[in-house]
Amino acid sequence: MKRDRTRRPRKRVCSFCVDKVESIDYKETGRLRKYITERGKIFPRRISGNCAKHQRQLTIAIKRARNVALLPFTAE
Repeated sequence: MKRDRTRRPRKRVCSFCVDKVESIDYKETGRLRKYITERGKIFPRRISGNCAKHQRQLTIAIKRARNVALLPFTAE
């Protein structure tokens, strides 16, 4: 009789916590681009693997970068 083992996926580690980032700057567009889709949407926490604190900072930074036209609102 074969046992049915449920394999849980490994918890992703927050990349900002690993790098010990205190605050996320909206001018770092290269880093922010990793967290938006090709359509311009922000990746949710469960996909990006960020902690809640850094996800909130990331969202604010992306929105600020969009307003200053550093990042796109939508795809072309």
